[in-house]
Amino acid sequence: MEILIGLLIIAVGAFCQSSCYVPINKIKSWSWESYWMVQGVFAWLILPFLGALLAVPEGHSLCELFSKDAAAAGMTFFYGVLWGVGGLTFGLSMRYLGVALGQSIALGTCAGLGTLLAPIFTGRASDLTVSVIIGVVVTLVGIAIIGVAGSMKSAALSEEEKKEAVKDFNFPKGIAVALLAGFMSACFNIGLAQGAELQFEGVDPMYASLPATFLVTLGGFFTNAAYCFYQNNKNRTWGDYAEGSVWGNNLLFCAIAGALWYSQFFGLALGKGFLTESPVLMTFAFCILMALNVVFSNVWGIILKEWKGCSPKTIVVLLIGLLVLIVSSFLPNLI
Repeated sequence: MEILIGLLIIAVGAFCQSSCYVPINKIKSWSWESYWMVQGVFAWLILPFLGALLAVPEGHSLCELFSKDAAAAGMTFFYGVLWGVGGLTFGLSMRYLGVALGQSIALGTCAGLGTLLAPIFTGRASDLTVSVIIGVVVTLVGIAIIGVAGSMKSAALSEEEKKEAVKDFNFPKGIAVALLAGFMSACFNIGLAQGAELQFEGVDPMYASLPATFLVTLGGFFTNAAYCFYQNNKNRTWGDYAEGSVWGNNLLFCAIAGALWYSQFFGLALGKGFLTESPVLMTFAFCILMALNVVFSNVWGIILKEWKGCSPKTIVVLLIGLLVLIVSSFLPNLI
């Protein structure tokens, strides 16, 4: 029962993350770099910091925790900086491919690499059991099937239909950006693995990874801030922040988007607290989260009519890919 509860919590977090791009569509007047920066303040700074405080006993502090193992804290932050590159290109992948296909390719790559590389980079390759590897392979198969559906969509639709579904649709550029996003985003799980011991003794397992999560998102925040401010300067969009007439609306939807995005890793931390009796699922949890993110993002893609105009054959291929991903989320525990 506890395993089922843990998986359910992770699924809820995945649903929230997959919904995070929907509020951004409500933002008015601002350029991409401006709203990406503001939502990032909530997603990567404020909310992760508040979450990390749940793992700090009374009379202690995060600074005290991080100073106990400065090397581990530094490496966790470093991988967060690298993950930040993935965060940037992740947003661009959805800009060029749409919510469904963009998240599918980026998160699929992230799921496989993040799950495999985290134990290897931290000297725990023995955690990669046969069942975990099979689960990763099945996840990648599901992603590949969805990628085929995406290429079928690209080949069948006219340029006008593509632009109607996704304003800046560009399949070749989008695929390249999504693969880069997935590769760099895998650094998130590596960062969590590097900071696995950054926890106070006796802390509730549900909150144990939240301080490391904060360090990773903090590193990513600096990467994103540097790029967004560079784009503000290059595109002369500093004036976005001074548009008082839209600040209330935009701040609200940026905050909602940021909260939805952070929910995935908050849910991952809480969910893993119920999976401690299953080492296989503990190792595979990140892959489960990413796979479910893809499932729910494609549900949103259907709702937002990004697959409108596609042939029944394309939709069938898409649904098969989604079914494979759902199966992959439970497979390691069944083997």
